[in-house]
Amino acid sequence: MASNDSYTYAKAGVSIDAGNALVKAIGPLVKATRRPGADAEIGGFGGFFDPKAAGYTDPLLVAANDGVGTKLRLAFLLGRHDTVGIDCVAMCVNDILCCGAKPLFFLDYLAVGKNIPEQVAAVVSGVAEGCVQAGCALIGGETAEMPGFYRPGEYDIAGFAVGVVDRERMLGAQQVRSGDVLVALPSSGLHSNGYSLARKVFDVERADLRRPLEELGGDSLGRALLAPTRIYVKAVLPLLESGLVRGIAHITGGGFDENLPRMLPPGLGIRIDRGALRVPKIFDLLRQAGDIPEREMYSTFNMGVGMALALAREDADKALSILRWAGEDAYVLGEVSRDVEGVQL
Repeated sequence: MASNDSYTYAKAGVSIDAGNALVKAIGPLVKATRRPGADAEIGGFGGFFDPKAAGYTDPLLVAANDGVGTKLRLAFLLGRHDTVGIDCVAMCVNDILCCGAKPLFFLDYLAVGKNIPEQVAAVVSGVAEGCVQAGCALIGGETAEMPGFYRPGEYDIAGFAVGVVDRERMLGAQQVRSGDVLVALPSSGLHSNGYSLARKVFDVERADLRRPLEELGGDSLGRALLAPTRIYVKAVLPLLESGLVRGIAHITGGGFDENLPRMLPPGLGIRIDRGALRVPKIFDLLRQAGDIPEREMYSTFNMGVGMALALAREDADKALSILRWAGEDAYVLGEVSRDVEGVQL
């Protein structure tokens, strides 16, 4: 083969130099996530965490992983990539919180068709921001450049989080009882679930995603759909540390019907106070645009409730005060009951 026909990795579409430059560029973002037990340095073959520095006496490690799903399509269409990293962190650390655990560290995996430094840096900036919101360290990650596998400008991202809880403080379904109060923590919108349905209903490939809509109070459809998933760690941790929480449900894929029962022991159900629900406008617009049956809405989307806490009735007022002090507009959503099966709306 003639020398001018020889192949290199760069000619195949992968730039090692660009990858090395990216690691240096995101270094400050990663360092901003430092916490006791992790120095948040990257570039080695693995990330370290020192559990002794976390101060637990009988620790159990809790792990969770997740991605962002087809919400990424909105990021591609709008050319905005600094929020999906928050979604990725949120989907993992909120799950860990449901076990009563405190997130310790996070790793991400980003697969791209081409390493576009400013785009990748924007995604990682969102990951770092999510870690700061969750109080966990970003201790490592992987960016895989895969030309010909992803379309130009497109990517996928997944995250992996590890948390810790003392054995005596772990949450399980056995703690929730009939008569417990259910407290709702509001969502920012769809969070990261139901986007295959939402994209179809709104025909996002052809819609004007930037046009302000009166139905959304002047907000645009794109902005409403791309709003990042809320991270509830810092608001809920004080309740966990005080022992007030009996159960937590992260309202993700499957909506109310699938997620609320996951924190219940056999024989108990949940009665929702429909009059108390605070449903954001994006859900009303979605339901009307797609003529979606009401029950389908509640079994697919979070309907404005990102997380629900089960509390003893006598502790509800104290818990609400703590949550509101932390900036959560929390409210009583319903109750746990042995007189209903599943979720009663």
